[in-house]
Amino acid sequence: MMKIAILGSGAWGTALAVSFAPRHRVTLWSRETSEIEAMVKDRENKRFLPGIPLPDELKLSLSLDETLADTELVIVAVPVAGLRGTLQQLAGLASPVPVVWVCKGFESGSSLFPHQVAEQVLPASFPRGVLSGPSFAQEVARGQPTAMTLASNDSEFAQRTAKALHHSRLRIYSSTDLVGVEIGGAVKNVLAIAAGICDGMKMGLNARAALLTRGLAEMTRLGLKMGGRAETLGGLSGVGDLILTCTGDLSRNRQVGMLLAQHKTLANILSELGHVAEGVYTAREVHHIAQQHGVEMPISEAVYRVLYEDFPADKAVEALLSRQPGNEFQ
Repeated sequence: MMKIAILGSGAWGTALAVSFAPRHRVTLWSRETSEIEAMVKDRENKRFLPGIPLPDELKLSLSLDETLADTELVIVAVPVAGLRGTLQQLAGLASPVPVVWVCKGFESGSSLFPHQVAEQVLPASFPRGVLSGPSFAQEVARGQPTAMTLASNDSEFAQRTAKALHHSRLRIYSSTDLVGVEIGGAVKNVLAIAAGICDGMKMGLNARAALLTRGLAEMTRLGLKMGGRAETLGGLSGVGDLILTCTGDLSRNRQVGMLLAQHKTLANILSELGHVAEGVYTAREVHHIAQQHGVEMPISEAVYRVLYEDFPADKAVEALLSRQPGNEFQ
């Protein structure tokens, strides 16, 4: 049993707190006073995980100092946009503490991987890694079977932490391929927007299967170029997360694509969702990274044009379909 601090009371942070609280001493922290006060009162996160009761063992806190006191593991469950600021709050701790983040994407503007942000902010003495894979927060919170990957450059830390967090309903495997795991977690959100457009235009299951397969080829090209491993991109955090996010009705990124197919504006879509859809922001960074490294990613490029160049979704699909075919594996 470990003392775990989970920073961030959104859907994912709350879901992990619900999953781990019966097995560990867990404190869920948020800077949002109203959210924590409502959760204390209702013993439920009505905004992000309605209908799922919080375990009696779970502690809720607005005090970061109290939350971090004597903690053995910090899980950072904030969006990529909040990762740097949250890690900066941890960097000044008197003693190093292991840190795991669960966000998926790249830092806006810098296009840095989450682990590169951590390298810039955290002292080298802080063990660190990423937890990623095919996982909807609602299903994890309900105790439905899920499998994920915990990756770290420190193989001993990855194995030890994965073993400590692993339980029968949340199976956690270890890896040392940080780049591959983070590439998979980021790019699949962009491809899920494309899948949503495909589904919203009622193009059929054949088209969706083709899109997922060619999307995986894009993800793999970028992953290998950046130093990731092919087996990682073919595993839980790559193809596994891709399948889930591109086909599941709980996927916010897929919902964005379906609404784009209805010719709704991005501003209205994000307002309607009320939750963060990381693929919207990741598409811009993937576009930049792919151009910088000369990696061909036509599906991701089409999503970028729809989101940021006001290119109509149906025209983007038409452009993809009119591309000249080539050798499948070149």
